[in-house]
Amino acid sequence: MAASEALALDRLLAGTGFAEKPAGIALLSGPGAKLQLASALLSRQSAVARLSTGIDPLDRLISGGLPRGRLTELVGRRSSGRFSVVLAALASATSAGEAAAFVDRGSGLDPQAAREAGVELERLLWARPRRVKEALAAAEMLLSTGFPLVAVDLGLPPLRGAAPEAAWVRLARAAEVECAALLLATPYRVSGFAAGAVVRMDDARFAWLGGGAAPRLLAGIDSRLSLEREVRGSARGGATVSLSVA
Repeated sequence: MAASEALALDRLLAGTGFAEKPAGIALLSGPGAKLQLASALLSRQSAVARLSTGIDPLDRLISGGLPRGRLTELVGRRSSGRFSVVLAALASATSAGEAAAFVDRGSGLDPQAAREAGVELERLLWARPRRVKEALAAAEMLLSTGFPLVAVDLGLPPLRGAAPEAAWVRLARAAEVECAALLLATPYRVSGFAAGAVVRMDDARFAWLGGGAAPRLLAGIDSRLSLEREVRGSARGGATVSLSVA
């Protein structure tokens, strides 16, 4: 920027130098017009607020919960407990008075079971897209409307119509702009470097009730959590989460 341009900008921000261009005054002082110094704007907190998932081992693994303004990808195969973690996060948010949106591509949500798991359905918006690109579009729209938590479950493979990495970057950017927590549950990694944190669930072990010739009932599942990636930290960690059947 030239010295003359810098001087003119300083006068503009100081409110002087308008005498020669009265039309400029009307433009900058008309209805809805507002001019501010960038340094005067409120800055975001350096420590990003987090939403608890309701699962202590997972919260500890990701430094206290789901970070607002970032995408957290939860990777787990079928029967890994991935969907139960999503329900726990929705229950934790809605029971704390937050509104939440759930983009359910896999159509796995049972409203009655969700209520029994602690989800307040009155605070939950449920979307059921068929394709991955539709799920991304729905998530971006929900983020723009101000939901503090948007959870996306892509269901089981194959993930037809998978989106390029640029689409995930755009979605992560939408979460950052709205300062919302974005939880993405996937059967395998899809978001690339767009995710602020990546947690993998594997080595699931099932606990059964009953034995012999009698039918056995599922009592719970233990799944290994491993932190594969986290922004602002290179350390990797692990934990075990136990999920019980109500």
